[in-house]
Amino acid sequence: MKKTAILAICVILLSAVCSAQWTKQTSGLTSRFRGVSAVSPTIAWASGSGGTYVRTTDGGNNWKFGVVPDASSKLDFRDVQAVDANTAYLLSIGPGEQSRIYKTTDGRTWTLQFSNQNPKAFFDAFAFWDAQTGIAVSDPVDGHFILIKTTDGGKSWDQLPTESAPQSIDGDGAFAASGTCIAVEGKKNVWFGTGGAAVARVFRSTDGGESWKVSPTPITAGNASSGIFSIAFKDGKNGVIVGGDYKKESEGGNNVALTTDGGATWRLADGARPSGFRSAVSYVPGTRGPMLVAVGPSGSDYSTDNGKSWIALGADGFHAVSFAGQDGGWAVGETGRVAKFVGNISRRERRK
Repeated sequence: MKKTAILAICVILLSAVCSAQWTKQTSGLTSRFRGVSAVSPTIAWASGSGGTYVRTTDGGNNWKFGVVPDASSKLDFRDVQAVDANTAYLLSIGPGEQSRIYKTTDGRTWTLQFSNQNPKAFFDAFAFWDAQTGIAVSDPVDGHFILIKTTDGGKSWDQLPTESAPQSIDGDGAFAASGTCIAVEGKKNVWFGTGGAAVARVFRSTDGGESWKVSPTPITAGNASSGIFSIAFKDGKNGVIVGGDYKKESEGGNNVALTTDGGATWRLADGARPSGFRSAVSYVPGTRGPMLVAVGPSGSDYSTDNGKSWIALGADGFHAVSFAGQDGGWAVGETGRVAKFVGNISRRERRK
Protein backbone atom coordinates (compact mmCIF):
# COMPACT_ATOMS: atom_id res chain seq x y z
CA MET A 1 0.00 0.00 0.00
CA LYS A 2 1.31 3.46 -0.89
CA LYS A 3 2.32 5.84 1.89
CA THR A 4 -0.27 8.39 0.74
CA ALA A 5 -3.04 5.81 1.08
CA ILE A 6 -1.86 4.82 4.54
CA LEU A 7 -1.77 8.48 5.56
CA ALA A 8 -5.27 9.02 4.27
CA ILE A 9 -6.60 6.08 6.28
CA CYS A 10 -4.89 7.38 9.44
CA VAL A 11 -6.48 10.79 8.96
CA ILE A 12 -9.91 9.21 8.55
CA LEU A 13 -9.49 7.12 11.69
CA LEU A 14 -8.27 10.09 13.70
CA SER A 15 -11.17 12.27 12.60
CA ALA A 16 -13.63 9.54 13.61
CA VAL A 17 -12.07 9.30 17.05
CA CYS A 18 -11.93 13.05 17.60
CA SER A 19 -15.59 13.51 16.64
CA ALA A 20 -16.74 11.76 19.82
CA GLN A 21 -17.13 13.73 23.03
CA TRP A 22 -19.31 14.43 26.04
CA THR A 23 -21.55 17.48 25.74
CA LYS A 24 -22.53 18.95 29.09
CA GLN A 25 -26.19 19.53 29.85
CA THR A 26 -27.99 21.33 32.69
CA SER A 27 -29.82 19.10 35.14
CA GLY A 28 -31.08 21.88 37.42
CA LEU A 29 -29.73 20.16 40.55
CA THR A 30 -26.49 20.04 42.51
CA SER A 31 -27.01 16.53 43.85
CA ARG A 32 -24.43 13.81 43.44
CA PHE A 33 -25.78 11.60 40.65
CA ARG A 34 -24.90 7.92 40.86
CA GLY A 35 -27.57 6.34 38.68
CA VAL A 36 -28.56 6.85 35.03
CA SER A 37 -30.80 4.92 32.67
CA ALA A 38 -31.11 5.73 28.96
CA VAL A 39 -34.30 4.64 27.23
CA SER A 40 -33.82 6.18 23.78
CA PRO A 41 -31.95 9.07 22.12
CA THR A 42 -34.56 11.41 23.63
CA ILE A 43 -35.49 9.79 26.96
CA ALA A 44 -33.26 9.28 30.00
CA TRP A 45 -33.50 9.31 33.79
CA ALA A 46 -30.87 9.97 36.47
CA SER A 47 -30.93 9.61 40.27
CA GLY A 48 -28.91 10.92 43.15
CA SER A 49 -28.48 12.02 46.73
CA GLY A 50 -31.09 13.83 48.77
CA GLY A 51 -33.93 11.72 47.35
CA THR A 52 -33.57 13.37 43.94
CA TYR A 53 -34.21 12.31 40.37
CA VAL A 54 -34.26 13.97 36.95
CA ARG A 55 -35.59 12.98 33.54
CA THR A 56 -35.50 14.28 30.00
CA THR A 57 -37.82 13.57 27.09
CA ASP A 58 -36.15 15.83 24.52
CA GLY A 59 -32.62 14.47 24.34
CA GLY A 60 -31.40 16.44 27.33
CA ASN A 61 -32.22 19.95 26.16
CA ASN A 62 -34.43 20.15 29.22
CA TRP A 63 -34.34 18.12 32.42
CA LYS A 64 -37.26 17.99 34.86
CA PHE A 65 -36.20 17.36 38.44
CA GLY A 66 -37.93 16.32 41.62
CA VAL A 67 -37.63 14.81 45.08
CA VAL A 68 -39.50 11.68 46.12
CA PRO A 69 -41.82 13.10 48.83
CA ASP A 70 -41.17 10.69 51.69
CA ALA A 71 -37.50 10.23 50.75
CA SER A 72 -36.41 13.80 51.58
CA SER A 73 -32.71 14.25 52.19
CA LYS A 74 -32.10 10.95 53.93
CA LEU A 75 -32.18 8.67 50.89
CA ASP A 76 -29.46 8.22 48.31
CA PHE A 77 -30.80 6.85 45.04
CA ARG A 78 -27.84 4.97 43.60
CA ASP A 79 -29.80 3.21 40.87
CA VAL A 80 -32.58 4.04 38.44
CA GLN A 81 -34.10 1.67 35.90
CA ALA A 82 -36.30 3.40 33.34
CA VAL A 83 -38.95 1.78 31.18
CA ASP A 84 -40.21 4.79 29.23
CA ALA A 85 -40.81 8.52 29.58
CA ASN A 86 -43.21 8.02 32.49
CA THR A 87 -42.26 4.71 34.07
CA ALA A 88 -39.16 4.14 36.18
CA TYR A 89 -37.89 2.42 39.32
CA LEU A 90 -35.57 3.97 41.93
CA LEU A 91 -33.39 2.11 44.44
CA SER A 92 -31.94 3.78 47.52
CA ILE A 93 -29.04 2.32 49.45
CA GLY A 94 -28.23 1.97 53.12
CA PRO A 95 -28.73 -0.34 56.09
CA GLY A 96 -32.19 -1.45 57.13
CA GLU A 97 -35.09 0.70 55.92
CA GLN A 98 -32.82 3.07 54.03
CA SER A 99 -32.75 0.41 51.30
CA ARG A 100 -35.95 1.01 49.36
CA ILE A 101 -37.49 0.66 45.92
CA TYR A 102 -39.95 3.17 44.46
CA LYS A 103 -41.86 3.19 41.19
CA THR A 104 -43.59 5.86 39.11
CA THR A 105 -45.90 5.40 36.14
CA ASP A 106 -46.57 9.06 35.47
CA GLY A 107 -43.10 10.54 35.98
CA ARG A 108 -44.22 12.58 39.00
CA THR A 109 -45.81 10.50 41.76
CA TRP A 110 -43.99 7.62 43.42
CA THR A 111 -45.14 4.44 45.15
CA LEU A 112 -42.98 2.73 47.76
CA GLN A 113 -42.74 -0.90 46.64
CA PHE A 114 -40.09 -2.29 48.94
CA SER A 115 -38.64 -1.26 52.29
CA ASN A 116 -35.89 -3.47 53.67
CA GLN A 117 -36.74 -4.83 57.11
CA ASN A 118 -33.49 -6.67 57.70
CA PRO A 119 -31.19 -4.38 59.73
CA LYS A 120 -28.13 -6.29 58.47
CA ALA A 121 -29.00 -6.01 54.78
CA PHE A 122 -27.73 -3.23 52.51
CA PHE A 123 -29.06 -3.24 48.95
CA ASP A 124 -26.63 -2.02 46.30
CA ALA A 125 -28.28 -2.22 42.87
CA PHE A 126 -30.98 -3.77 40.74
CA ALA A 127 -31.56 -4.72 37.11
CA PHE A 128 -34.58 -5.59 34.96
CA TRP A 129 -35.02 -8.16 32.24
CA ASP A 130 -38.21 -6.37 31.15
CA ALA A 131 -40.74 -3.90 32.52
CA GLN A 132 -42.18 -6.49 34.91
CA THR A 133 -39.24 -8.66 35.96
CA GLY A 134 -36.32 -7.43 38.02
CA ILE A 135 -33.78 -8.50 40.63
CA ALA A 136 -31.88 -6.63 43.38
CA VAL A 137 -28.77 -7.60 45.32
CA SER A 138 -27.76 -6.83 48.91
CA ASP A 139 -24.44 -7.21 50.69
CA PRO A 140 -24.10 -10.54 52.54
CA VAL A 141 -25.98 -11.33 55.71
CA ASP A 142 -24.79 -14.26 57.79
CA GLY A 143 -22.53 -15.53 55.01
CA HIS A 144 -24.93 -15.22 52.06
CA PHE A 145 -25.74 -12.49 49.57
CA ILE A 146 -29.41 -11.56 49.69
CA LEU A 147 -31.37 -11.22 46.46
CA ILE A 148 -34.97 -10.15 45.96
CA LYS A 149 -36.99 -10.50 42.77
CA THR A 150 -40.20 -9.22 41.21
CA THR A 151 -42.20 -10.67 38.32
CA ASP A 152 -45.19 -8.33 38.58
CA GLY A 153 -43.75 -4.89 38.00
CA GLY A 154 -42.71 -4.45 41.61
CA LYS A 155 -46.06 -5.07 43.27
CA SER A 156 -44.22 -7.73 45.24
CA TRP A 157 -40.51 -8.22 45.87
CA ASP A 158 -39.74 -11.69 47.19
CA GLN A 159 -36.45 -12.86 48.67
CA LEU A 160 -34.88 -15.77 46.85
CA PRO A 161 -34.34 -18.88 49.02
CA THR A 162 -31.50 -18.51 51.50
CA GLU A 163 -30.33 -22.08 50.93
CA SER A 164 -29.55 -21.28 47.28
CA ALA A 165 -28.24 -17.76 47.92
CA PRO A 166 -24.61 -17.14 46.89
CA GLN A 167 -22.09 -17.69 49.69
CA SER A 168 -19.74 -14.87 50.60
CA ILE A 169 -16.14 -14.89 51.77
CA ASP A 170 -14.50 -12.69 54.39
CA GLY A 171 -14.85 -9.03 53.43
CA ASP A 172 -17.10 -9.78 50.46
CA GLY A 173 -19.62 -7.23 49.28
CA ALA A 174 -21.13 -5.49 46.27
CA PHE A 175 -20.35 -1.87 45.40
CA ALA A 176 -23.18 0.65 45.07
CA ALA A 177 -21.04 3.19 43.21
CA SER A 178 -23.11 3.29 40.03
CA GLY A 179 -25.99 0.85 40.35
CA THR A 180 -24.32 -1.42 37.80
CA CYS A 181 -22.68 -4.17 39.86
CA ILE A 182 -25.53 -6.44 38.69
CA ALA A 183 -26.55 -7.17 35.10
CA VAL A 184 -29.21 -9.26 33.34
CA GLU A 185 -29.57 -10.59 29.81
CA GLY A 186 -32.08 -12.59 27.82
CA LYS A 187 -34.88 -13.98 29.95
CA LYS A 188 -33.07 -15.55 32.91
CA ASN A 189 -29.35 -14.74 32.82
CA VAL A 190 -28.05 -12.64 35.73
CA TRP A 191 -24.58 -11.79 37.02
CA PHE A 192 -23.19 -9.65 39.82
CA GLY A 193 -19.65 -8.67 40.76
CA THR A 194 -18.07 -8.34 44.20
CA GLY A 195 -15.13 -6.71 45.93
CA GLY A 196 -13.72 -5.92 49.34
CA ALA A 197 -12.22 -9.38 49.77
CA ALA A 198 -8.98 -11.13 48.86
CA VAL A 199 -10.34 -11.79 45.36
CA ALA A 200 -12.97 -10.06 43.22
CA ARG A 201 -15.55 -12.56 42.03
CA VAL A 202 -18.49 -12.84 39.62
CA PHE A 203 -21.62 -14.79 40.53
CA ARG A 204 -23.75 -16.04 37.65
CA SER A 205 -27.16 -17.66 37.27
CA THR A 206 -28.95 -18.97 34.18
CA ASP A 207 -32.28 -19.61 35.89
CA GLY A 208 -33.26 -16.17 37.10
CA GLY A 209 -31.38 -16.39 40.39
CA GLU A 210 -32.65 -19.76 41.60
CA SER A 211 -29.15 -21.28 41.54
CA TRP A 212 -25.67 -19.79 41.30
CA LYS A 213 -22.08 -20.46 40.31
CA VAL A 214 -19.11 -18.25 41.12
CA SER A 215 -15.79 -17.50 39.41
CA PRO A 216 -12.67 -15.62 40.50
CA THR A 217 -11.46 -12.71 38.39
CA PRO A 218 -8.13 -10.90 37.99
CA ILE A 219 -9.58 -7.48 38.85
CA THR A 220 -7.66 -5.55 41.53
CA ALA A 221 -8.67 -6.80 44.99
CA GLY A 222 -7.32 -7.33 48.47
CA ASN A 223 -8.81 -4.45 50.48
CA ALA A 224 -12.19 -2.94 51.32
CA SER A 225 -12.01 -0.27 48.58
CA SER A 226 -11.17 -2.45 45.58
CA GLY A 227 -12.88 -4.96 43.35
CA ILE A 228 -15.55 -5.10 40.64
CA PHE A 229 -17.74 -2.01 40.46
CA SER A 230 -19.64 -2.61 37.22
CA ILE A 231 -20.59 -5.49 34.96
CA ALA A 232 -22.19 -5.57 31.50
CA PHE A 233 -23.06 -8.27 28.98
CA LYS A 234 -23.63 -7.97 25.24
CA ASP A 235 -25.22 -11.42 25.06
CA GLY A 236 -25.22 -14.64 27.05
CA LYS A 237 -21.50 -15.22 26.42
CA ASN A 238 -19.65 -11.91 26.02
CA GLY A 239 -19.26 -9.62 29.00
CA VAL A 240 -16.97 -7.12 30.71
CA ILE A 241 -16.21 -6.04 34.26
CA VAL A 242 -14.50 -2.83 35.39
CA GLY A 243 -13.29 -1.54 38.73
CA GLY A 244 -10.07 -1.01 40.62
CA ASP A 245 -9.56 0.85 43.90
CA TYR A 246 -11.88 3.81 44.44
CA LYS A 247 -9.42 5.35 46.89
CA LYS A 248 -6.86 5.47 44.06
CA GLU A 249 -8.93 7.16 41.36
CA SER A 250 -6.04 7.82 38.98
CA GLU A 251 -4.46 4.37 39.15
CA GLY A 252 -5.44 1.93 36.44
CA GLY A 253 -3.80 -1.45 36.70
CA ASN A 254 -6.03 -4.51 36.57
CA ASN A 255 -9.26 -2.59 36.06
CA VAL A 256 -10.85 -4.36 33.06
CA ALA A 257 -11.50 -8.07 32.48
CA LEU A 258 -13.45 -9.94 29.81
CA THR A 259 -15.37 -13.19 29.39
CA THR A 260 -16.48 -15.10 26.32
CA ASP A 261 -18.08 -18.04 28.13
CA GLY A 262 -20.85 -16.39 30.08
CA GLY A 263 -18.74 -15.48 33.08
CA ALA A 264 -17.24 -18.89 33.82
CA THR A 265 -13.72 -17.54 33.20
CA TRP A 266 -12.28 -14.01 33.08
CA ARG A 267 -9.08 -12.59 31.59
CA LEU A 268 -7.56 -9.13 31.79
CA ALA A 269 -7.87 -6.88 28.75
CA ASP A 270 -4.60 -7.42 26.89
CA GLY A 271 -4.43 -4.01 25.21
CA ALA A 272 -4.31 -0.50 26.64
CA ARG A 273 -6.64 -0.13 29.63
CA PRO A 274 -8.32 2.89 31.20
CA SER A 275 -5.86 5.04 33.13
CA GLY A 276 -7.79 5.04 36.39
CA PHE A 277 -10.44 3.44 38.57
CA ARG A 278 -13.68 2.95 36.63
CA SER A 279 -17.06 2.77 38.37
CA ALA A 280 -19.35 1.97 35.42
CA VAL A 281 -19.29 0.40 31.97
CA SER A 282 -21.93 0.13 29.26
CA TYR A 283 -22.23 -1.49 25.85
CA VAL A 284 -23.35 0.83 23.05
CA PRO A 285 -26.17 -0.89 21.16
CA GLY A 286 -26.12 -0.88 17.38
CA THR A 287 -22.36 -0.58 16.81
CA ARG A 288 -19.85 -2.90 15.23
CA GLY A 289 -16.91 -4.03 17.28
CA PRO A 290 -18.76 -4.12 19.67
CA MET A 291 -18.33 -0.77 21.39
CA LEU A 292 -18.08 -0.07 25.13
CA VAL A 293 -17.79 3.10 27.22
CA ALA A 294 -16.40 3.14 30.77
CA VAL A 295 -16.45 6.07 33.21
CA GLY A 296 -14.93 6.97 36.56
CA PRO A 297 -14.06 10.01 38.68
CA SER A 298 -10.80 10.57 36.75
CA GLY A 299 -12.16 10.27 33.21
CA SER A 300 -13.80 8.06 30.61
CA ASP A 301 -12.70 5.68 27.85
CA TYR A 302 -14.13 3.72 24.95
CA SER A 303 -13.38 0.41 23.26
CA THR A 304 -14.40 -0.78 19.78
CA ASP A 305 -13.04 -4.32 20.12
CA ASN A 306 -15.23 -5.71 22.90
CA GLY A 307 -13.01 -4.34 25.66
CA LYS A 308 -9.67 -5.73 24.53
CA SER A 309 -8.15 -2.23 24.25
CA TRP A 310 -9.26 1.22 25.36
CA ILE A 311 -8.82 4.82 24.22
CA ALA A 312 -9.28 7.88 26.46
CA LEU A 313 -12.47 9.80 25.79
CA GLY A 314 -11.98 12.69 28.20
CA ALA A 315 -10.78 13.75 31.64
CA ASP A 316 -14.17 14.84 33.03
CA GLY A 317 -15.20 12.63 35.92
CA PHE A 318 -18.45 10.65 36.02
CA HIS A 319 -19.93 8.00 38.30
CA ALA A 320 -22.39 6.21 35.99
CA VAL A 321 -23.11 5.73 32.29
CA SER A 322 -25.93 4.25 30.20
CA PHE A 323 -26.57 3.82 26.49
CA ALA A 324 -29.74 3.10 24.51
CA GLY A 325 -28.01 3.45 21.14
CA GLN A 326 -25.24 5.42 19.44
CA ASP A 327 -27.19 8.65 19.84
CA GLY A 328 -28.67 7.80 23.22
CA GLY A 329 -25.89 7.77 25.79
CA TRP A 330 -25.55 9.76 29.01
CA ALA A 331 -23.06 9.96 31.89
CA VAL A 332 -23.66 11.54 35.32
CA GLY A 333 -21.56 12.60 38.28
CA GLU A 334 -20.90 15.15 41.01
CA THR A 335 -22.92 18.34 41.64
CA GLY A 336 -25.68 17.43 39.21
CA ARG A 337 -23.31 16.78 36.32
CA VAL A 338 -25.01 15.37 33.24
CA ALA A 339 -23.44 14.91 29.81
CA LYS A 340 -24.65 13.37 26.56
CA PHE A 341 -22.46 11.36 24.25
CA VAL A 342 -22.05 13.08 20.88
CA GLY A 343 -20.23 11.52 17.96
CA ASN A 344 -20.22 8.28 16.07
CA ILE A 345 -17.06 6.36 16.84
CA SER A 346 -18.44 3.37 14.97
CA ARG A 347 -17.44 5.10 11.72
CA ARG A 348 -13.97 3.84 12.52
CA GLU A 349 -15.24 0.29 12.20
CA ARG A 350 -17.03 0.86 8.90
CA ARG A 351 -13.88 2.28 7.28
CA LYS A 352 -11.62 -0.62 8.19
